[in-house]
Formats: sequence, C-alpha cells, structure tokens
Amino acid sequence: MNSIATENLTVAYDDNLVIADLEFKIPRGKITTIIGPNGCGKSTVLKAVGRILKPKTGMVYLNGDDIRSLSAKEIAQKMAVLPQSPQAPTGLSVGELVAYGRFPHQRGFGKLKSEDKKIIAWALEVTKLTELETTVMENLSGGQKQRVWIAMALAQQTDLILLDEPTTYLDLSYQLEVLELLYWLNREQNCTIVMVLHDLNLAARFADYMIAIRSGEIICHGTPEEVVTAEVLREVFHIDAQVIAEPRNGRPVCISYDLIKGQENK
Repeated sequence: MNSIATENLTVAYDDNLVIADLEFKIPRGKITTIIGPNGCGKSTVLKAVGRILKPKTGMVYLNGDDIRSLSAKEIAQKMAVLPQSPQAPTGLSVGELVAYGRFPHQRGFGKLKSEDKKIIAWALEVTKLTELETTVMENLSGGQKQRVWIAMALAQQTDLILLDEPTTYLDLSYQLEVLELLYWLNREQNCTIVMVLHDLNLAARFADYMIAIRSGEIICHGTPEEVVTAEVLREVFHIDAQVIAEPRNGRPVCISYDLIKGQENK
C-alpha cells in the first residue's frame, strides 16, 4: 500500500487555480523529494496532502483512508507536517516545543505521562538536542532549530513526515546535517519522508523516489536516475543541463547549466 495517494486533486487560492486533476502516489517506507521551479505548486501539493489546504475537488488518501473521514487528531497521529520556516512562540524552550508533539496522543488537557516523557527524551537524544533541552529557541542556530522541529515530529510517533523546504536558509553543513538525520529516520526507523527541496543535487542524493512538477502538473516521476536527466530538467526548469553520475554514490548530479534562450521564466 502507498503511504499517500491522490485522485483528480485540484487546488486553488480563491480564483487562482494552482493544481488541476493531479494524481500521484507516495511509496511507503521511502524518501520522496518533490522538485520544480518557484510557483509551480510544490508547497501547495504538500499543504493539500497535509490537509492544511482544502482541495477544490479530488481525493487524498492516507494509508488507504479518505483523509476527509479522519479527524485532525487522527491525522496528527499518522502524519507530521513541518511547514517552511516554522516559528515558535517567544520564550519557548527546546524541550517544551518537542513536548507539543505528544499532544495528539493526550486526552483532554492531561499532563505528560511517563511514557510521553520517555518518547520526548528519545526524540531529543536521536536529534542530538538533549543538552539543549532547557535552551530557548531564540538562542539556537538555524540548523539546531530545524532539528528541534524534527524532534517534535518524532515525538508525534508518526510513520510519515512531510517537510516543506527543510534546508532553507541553512549553510552547506547544516543542510547535510538535517538531511542525514532524515535519511537515518527513514533507514533505521522506517519513517516515510516526503519533502520539497530546491537543491537538485541534494534531492537526488537522498531520495529513493522523485516527483518533478511544473505549472501544477507532474512532468516526470521515478527514481533519481529517471528524473534528474538533461531532458527532464530542460522541460521542468527550461535549462540546458549537464548531468553526470556522482563518483562516490552514483547518483545523478547537475554540474553545469545554462538558460535556454527565449524560455526564461516561462
């Protein structure tokens, strides 16, 4: 069974149609990256799947269930959604934010139980944040903040995490730190990861499956080797790209590209 599937998904902001009749499937237990130019609908797709945006028409299935039939709490027990550049309330500590991940599993306004505290401690440990538990969020670096949000998602104990551009504003080392953490979660915890990424080479390096979108339509989907090709990049980004196999891991990598004259921003 696929983790996520859509049928005839159409999403609009007021009268602005962004996605029309989109159909795709996200494989369970894999890392899926969604790529495409700015404004193509990548983030909109993620928001519709995460039920942040209500589709105009169409269906979204989560583990085979119509997502409309599930309560917000049921969805939060199955899927964690991290938007682009999330903001924490002022003065909140690392541990307090991570503890929010246990909310979907609590009844009423109940206090954290011993099991909740164990899960929070585990989430802090695997994201290497234990020593920062009492530190307020404002005092963290960008990479540390991103790890806190991922720790909160881990505390939800879901099998699926959606992330919208988790490496935005991070330098190269922090980008790798975040993506290697997500890779570990997938390989060691069997967590399905779906993320929007701008960096083609990072998307290809960490993904098992890729979806390339332009103007709200899927241009290509498949393995990184099937998606990151000169032909696909020409159609999706309107660039003339040189793609080779990365010597260390064999994944496709774009080493050079030029704009195709007459196609800029079309």
